[in-house]
Amino acid sequence: QHHCSRCEKSFRWFGNLKHHERTNTGEKPYHCFQCENRFSGSGDLKAQERTHTGEKPFQCSQCGKSFTLLANLKRHERIHTGESPYHCSHCGMSFIQSRSLKAHKWTHTEEKPFQCSQCRNIFTLLANLKRHERIHTGEKPHHCSHCGMSFIQSRSLKEHEWTNTGEKPFQCSQCGKSFIVLSNLKRHERIHRGEKPFQCSHCGNSCTQRGHLKEHERIHTGEKPYHCSQCKNRFSIVGDLKAHERTHRGEKLFQCSQCRKTAAAAENTRLLDLGGDSGRQRTLGTARGISPPQSRAGGSESREAPSDSRKSPSGEPDPETSKPAGRHRCSECGKSFTQLGSLKTHKRRHTEEKPYHCCLCGKSFRWLGRDLKAHERIHTGERPYQCSQCGKNFIQLGSLKAHAWTHTGQNPHHCSQCE
Repeated sequence: QHHCSRCEKSFRWFGNLKHHERTNTGEKPYHCFQCENRFSGSGDLKAQERTHTGEKPFQCSQCGKSFTLLANLKRHERIHTGESPYHCSHCGMSFIQSRSLKAHKWTHTEEKPFQCSQCRNIFTLLANLKRHERIHTGEKPHHCSHCGMSFIQSRSLKEHEWTNTGEKPFQCSQCGKSFIVLSNLKRHERIHRGEKPFQCSHCGNSCTQRGHLKEHERIHTGEKPYHCSQCKNRFSIVGDLKAHERTHRGEKLFQCSQCRKTAAAAENTRLLDLGGDSGRQRTLGTARGISPPQSRAGGSESREAPSDSRKSPSGEPDPETSKPAGRHRCSECGKSFTQLGSLKTHKRRHTEEKPYHCCLCGKSFRWLGRDLKAHERIHTGERPYQCSQCGKNFIQLGSLKAHAWTHTGQNPHHCSQCE
């Protein structure tokens, strides 16, 4: 056995010890002649060279997927077999990869031994620190062979390539939903199992994701780490800060496909149809011109519209008014859509599926951007939309607009029967 002088690891082969020691020293003696990237091991160099040649000699017998390295194939096959050979001695959780177990073990000790010299962020793994440092150096060693885009992480490159091909290799065995990233599938599966492994130490509430727990804990601590550079407002969630900043810039990202008017936010971007006397409201879609009419889902609070008003969800085109008709046809009602994603979104109207869940109270929602995010502000107390006249803050942009009419004296809602 060959032992590392810097840690307790031991290796059967001397060459493996040398390769391991380079992770501590940062030495990278192997360099690629095609892109000038350098590597600590010859195997890593071979894998990089295959990205240039497109060679993937190792193929999965179950699904036909090919890999540049045999080790990657072995890891992939565990998805089919369900094998999780790496077990945590503290809680018994099992993992497909040894590095996932290592990262998990730090959650028990809360020790983070690797610190960034630039910004003082700390990490449980050296590899995570190395990846983080690329943010400061601007290094993006992973290049897309199709479009030339570069990425800090190889995982980001893979996800990018799958968005080009439309491939979603990780499928849920319960409902058939597919995902680009394995970790997203794992998170999704917790919904079926009812598993909420992340528990708040203040109140005992549990969440399916660590990020949701962090957001929840800010309710107790009062921490608001995201602050607006233009005013003194602070926010506990970065999405609320971004929505707030758009009100300063007057930025209007979402355009109505009927009248071409624009609005700053997608969660409540409705305009009156002033051309008629019915007072009906038209739905604004994304800048692509998609108009997604959809009734409110999951009971997200709002007082700014009648119950039959239609809103456009954020980032998820409901293709009811998409045009022209496309090649993806709904088996329930026969409607056609240009994009497969639009068809899937439309089908929620038939299935009543509400895939987005609040980790605090369990309420379910059809739309992520509009309904769930607006609902979460009830728990956090966040009110990102501020009136420029009196400084009053609101949870939703529509509430701010309705309030603004009290200053202008404008009353845009007219009864078609009387004056």
